[in-house]
Amino acid sequence: MGTTLIGTEPELLALLDDLLADRGSAWWGDFYKDRAKPCPFFVEWPDENLMAWAGQGRLGAGRALELGCGNGRNAIFLARHGFQVDAIDFSQKAIDWAAERVRTTGADVRLQCRSIFDLAIEPGSFDLVYDTGCFHHIAPHRRPAYVSLVLQALRPGGRFGLVCFQTKASSGFTDREVYEQRSLGGGLGFSDEQLGDFWGRYLNVLELRPMRKPSAEEGAFGEDFLWALLAQRRVG
Repeated sequence: MGTTLIGTEPELLALLDDLLADRGSAWWGDFYKDRAKPCPFFVEWPDENLMAWAGQGRLGAGRALELGCGNGRNAIFLARHGFQVDAIDFSQKAIDWAAERVRTTGADVRLQCRSIFDLAIEPGSFDLVYDTGCFHHIAPHRRPAYVSLVLQALRPGGRFGLVCFQTKASSGFTDREVYEQRSLGGGLGFSDEQLGDFWGRYLNVLELRPMRKPSAEEGAFGEDFLWALLAQRRVG
């Protein structure tokens, strides 16, 4: 920005983005380039909590939006359970991988490669918003926009599902330390109290628990260093 004075909120956000620009689209493209590398979520299985909530009838039905869909494993699961799914990821490599799997399965999933902050969403157009692994890569100054996106997308009574880092699995940085270190340090972690208090401001929290690590025979993904949260947009 040179010597130009910051005078608008978008200019301020752009400056803060630039300070923390260590994981842009190119970084995520490289991350997804090698599909054979030993990454816990480079699997075909959906999240164990998503499977559990679907089996318990807690997700509802209709339209679903997945933020940070990766290789499409959860989007395909939701489509197989009757949802019309829009799935978004910042990485073109991830979207290419997901597109191959969608074609193979014939699932009703519409894929987009873009930042979630560039989405144009009709208010209340989704019955479910799901995020596994995106929220903990959102910088603190972008968190209000993330919340606004979730609230705008959900119809009253709609569900929000989230999987994110526990504190022990993260950089350990506080929000202040993110800017002191000029990095998210690989991802931010949260305590259950932090998550419950934060999302409880905006939604009714229905469940917040550690993810369960399933056996290989269960055909589900789960790691015990992650949280699983299910919440509901308030009616009225």
